Amino acid sequence: MSRMSQPDPELTHRLTRRGMLGVAAGATATVLLGAAAVPAAAATEAADRTSGHGRPVLPPGRLGIQLYSLRDKVSTLGFAPVFAELEKYGYDEVEFAGYTQGSAGPITLAQLKRLARNHGLNPIGSHVGYYSDDPNAYTFAQNLTKVLDDAQALGLKHIGTASGPFRYGSTVDAWKRAAEEFNTYGAAAKARGMKFYQHNHSEEFSFATDNPKVRLYDVLLKETDPDLVFLEMDIFWAYSGQFRFSKRPDGTPAPFEPLNYVLRQPHRYPLFHVKDGVSDPADTYGYRMTDVGDGDIDYQKFISAVTRLRGERLAHHWQAEHDQPTDSFSFARRSSAYLHSLREKC
Repeated sequence: MSRMSQPDPELTHRLTRRGMLGVAAGATATVLLGAAAVPAAAATEAADRTSGHGRPVLPPGRLGIQLYSLRDKVSTLGFAPVFAELEKYGYDEVEFAGYTQGSAGPITLAQLKRLARNHGLNPIGSHVGYYSDDPNAYTFAQNLTKVLDDAQALGLKHIGTASGPFRYGSTVDAWKRAAEEFNTYGAAAKARGMKFYQHNHSEEFSFATDNPKVRLYDVLLKETDPDLVFLEMDIFWAYSGQFRFSKRPDGTPAPFEPLNYVLRQPHRYPLFHVKDGVSDPADTYGYRMTDVGDGDIDYQKFISAVTRLRGERLAHHWQAEHDQPTDSFSFARRSSAYLHSLREKC
């Protein structure tokens, strides 16, 4: 079960702000999930979120955090104090970004696994590099067996990479070649009872250089075996991709809705990064990253749309993340409080 301590005193203000904004997570999401609330109803919607009525949007036991967001605290305090804080904030799971992160003092994988479990945290996944020019590098391409050995020692159910499939370039054939390698990693992970996954940034939604009518992310989905290769959608970067790549290089429209990818193949998305951003068309990426709940991505609608699918409520894991939080403990605390506060509409 998700565990929560005292409610965040800043939460009501944040919810009210988001309710008044009435921001939908993309035009197609509005069609799928119902028209966006008109301004007169926005305040009521915000009040509903904090009223305690309706089923929690966040499934029990499925809130995690990507430890990259807390790398400053891990490097100065070590894993034990960080895990203690996460337990207090109501987190259920952790996703690693390396198994030391400059931690204060040495730690073995067995100690790390035990430490997480002692704080009620389930190690759910980890990010590892895809490839390197160094033959001794700790990557899937160079040291697949070692990568899987370590993941298995930690008891991980997922092991993946945040590297894009750009190893051989940005052509269709280049991504087909990368997809073949991903299938190999996926088969090796499956043999050990794990799922291999790829975490996106915005560039995955760009177009093939040799065929600008083809979106590269579609090549990845088509050319990877759905039983072997899974996706961790970083929702912030997916909407940044929507902002950047809703037109082809020649300017013709090519709209897409990130949520649609998930709704079409929910089994391929066991993990998500819950990362928020304030819409800013002047920014190269279309958004300025912020704490979850302070931005314009409507997580009540996004998470609800996925978890309302038949048989999917407990099939996904939601990892809070911020690449550069002002205060990483504050980010973790406030993001958890916000996500736990969300309720389904009655």
